[in-house]
Amino acid sequence: FPIDITFKSTNPFGWPQIVVSVYGPDFFGNDVVRGYGAVHVPFTPGRHTRTIAMFVPESTSILQKFTSWFTGRRPEFTDPRVVAQGEGREVTRVRSQGFVTISFNVM
Repeated sequence: FPIDITFKSTNPFGWPQIVVSVYGPDFFGNDVVRGYGAVHVPFTPGRHTRTIAMFVPESTSILQKFTSWFTGRRPEFTDPRVVAQGEGREVTRVRSQGFVTISFNVM
């Protein structure tokens, strides 16, 4: 999807990131999260390709896994900033879920 955005900054601290949330149907047809990922937008001019490692939150116990599978309500983040910031994610159990490749044309 083409996105046209203009940013201006005096330093790269807190440089913009793109947060990707991928959703898809499960076995029962419920729309569930398939993965989250984030990447910093490159700040040098030119064409850039970035591969984002995707991850999905996991339930912490067998009972929670069964309940979430049975009800169709899998764990997901309510705030997308959790993916971009990383604060507090060290206590979150996640599973690797593939990759997404993004191309940037920076001017």
